[in-house]
Amino acid sequence: MIRALTAEQTRAVEQRAVSEQGIELATLMRAAGAAVAAEVAARVPEGEVVVLAGPGNNGGDGWVTAHDLHANGRAVRVLSARDPHTLSGIAADAAHGAIVAGVHWRVPGEALCAADLADAAVIVDALLGIGASGALREPLDSWACATNASGAYTIAVDAPTGIDSDGGAVLGEAIRADCTVTFTVPKRGLVLFPAAAYAGEIVVADIGIARQLADVPGAPELWSAEEYAALLPFPSVDTHKNARGRVLVIAGSGSFPGAAVLAARGAMRSGAGYVTLAVPEGVVAIAQGHLLAAPVVGLPEGRTHAFSSAAADKALALAHDFDAVVLGPGLTMADGAAATARALVAGLHKPLVIDADALNALVDVPGLIEQRTAPTIITPHPGELARLLGVSAADVQADRVSSSAKLAGPGRVVVLKGAGTVTSGDGRQIVNTSGTPALATAGTGDVLAGVIGSLLAQGLCALDAAALGTYLHGRAGEEAAADLTPICVTAEDIPEYLPVAVAELLAGC
Repeated sequence: MIRALTAEQTRAVEQRAVSEQGIELATLMRAAGAAVAAEVAARVPEGEVVVLAGPGNNGGDGWVTAHDLHANGRAVRVLSARDPHTLSGIAADAAHGAIVAGVHWRVPGEALCAADLADAAVIVDALLGIGASGALREPLDSWACATNASGAYTIAVDAPTGIDSDGGAVLGEAIRADCTVTFTVPKRGLVLFPAAAYAGEIVVADIGIARQLADVPGAPELWSAEEYAALLPFPSVDTHKNARGRVLVIAGSGSFPGAAVLAARGAMRSGAGYVTLAVPEGVVAIAQGHLLAAPVVGLPEGRTHAFSSAAADKALALAHDFDAVVLGPGLTMADGAAATARALVAGLHKPLVIDADALNALVDVPGLIEQRTAPTIITPHPGELARLLGVSAADVQADRVSSSAKLAGPGRVVVLKGAGTVTSGDGRQIVNTSGTPALATAGTGDVLAGVIGSLLAQGLCALDAAALGTYLHGRAGEEAAADLTPICVTAEDIPEYLPVAVAELLAGC
């Protein structure tokens, strides 16, 4: 597991490396520049390299990169945002060393034009790195525009210019990198959207800082495939269906019968030994037509074929024999369905996944979630979380890491869905790195709720069940998109690709 750090945290880690390891900042800069140069040589071994060097230490990394490439016979030139003779500190030393070695350089006019980059096979973005926030101003916004229009392979140093490396915002023009070489650990903005879309492939380079120095408590976590694999609840030789987790899915309505079926299929494909689906009475036949292995139970319904308030007591009694419950997909906000959701959240003393309309039913009574003592996982999209918190969806998206933590607590986990899903609980936050835009289609969230509920029933703690379920769901989406194209994937496809995601983890064990 590695952490994703803010700019301030990164600088603190570097200072600790100086004081505790005795490493000089100049040594770190030389290692950073060498790592970028090595990545350039490996990815695009021929053609001219143009380094865009800013006025700070990120620019110093760029000068070192140019120096190393030049020393190895590569055609390279530096376009510097400032006269290198006016630089200070270790960036000035790096520029001086490159110039003395014979690296070609110049300071362009105010704006960078297409002709400045016409011959570049590779552009190295060493303009700002993690040292800036807010929208780019002239002339650097023109530098970003010219870089993006050049068609050259682009490698960003530490972070693409123009992104917020802390929160992941992109407030104007920003450089779209094919690859970002970041140092020691990823920066938060590289794994949070929309900025993550500008980073390209992320390479974390070791520049000599001890890994334990970067293990900053409370910083968001990125888990490896091996760490996810270690959580898989692999069945023992003598197991039986009731020992593999019993899941009750309470979902559906006349308007959305498919949501209930998708949640049940997600649970079934994730290893649960016994899955039962409870739907309004009028939906039973539809659900049975799509499920062969899962019993379907009908509960009292109202005129719109949504649950009536009388369903709550029967659902509570039914849940007694299950290890975990999934509540919410396709319920609608009919009065009886909302009343049933509130009664179950308040009265059910079982591990519970709360999704979709069950969350919407709690907007006026969010305290019901906090009052629960059994393990609880809520799986909101930004709009649903915004309603629960009484803010706008834009506020949630502006800081997904902090937003996801606001309803988390002891035994209570929040899965903030979307690109770069954030799972928060037990004072920890995990940013999911799997997933694809192909999952942005109706019903995939219902599958996710079922997957998480299945893992919860199989004995994983709430945080692990949520994190592993999110990862497997994302990888299933990626595999489905690879076969079916991102355009053609539907929610029905995702359960069928869960075995591929699981097999991938098992192969690495």
